[in-house]
Amino acid sequence: MAEIRTAPLFSMILQVAGMQAIGATPNGNRRIGLVAGGTFEGPQLRGTVLPGGSDWIIGRPDGVTVLDVRIVLQTDDGAAIGLTYKGLRHGPAAVMEKINSGQFVDASEYYFRTAITFETASPKYAWLNKIFGIGTGSRLPEGPVYEIFEVL
Repeated sequence: MAEIRTAPLFSMILQVAGMQAIGATPNGNRRIGLVAGGTFEGPQLRGTVLPGGSDWIIGRPDGVTVLDVRIVLQTDDGAAIGLTYKGLRHGPAAVMEKINSGQFVDASEYYFRTAITFETASPKYAWLNKIFGIGTGSRLPEGPVYEIFEVL
């Protein structure tokens, strides 16, 4: 078996424009986080996160927050890249309560990981269509911050 290795791809900061509550569904407490924009920067690509993305969040009964995000990145040279990720965020109840109330909590106190895929029509960035990314996250009061890695 090949060893799983990673390489840094980019850092990403998202700005959240608010939440739309759906409520207690059979799957858990559903709410939609509206992405207002953001930025990303790494050794091979950088640019902005376009407004209009969303995170279809489920708060599970076991305290795990499940993320289901779709956003569009626009590189500094004009290419559009669709980025989709699934994620899990959880930790001790007191820590998660602080995060959910908008307080800063050091990321070492909770688990926040993502699995990422990309989609683009740009020949320059077509290599993204052929890779998986993984990320670690931190939930700041103004929105999430991610370190994204290419799975080699």
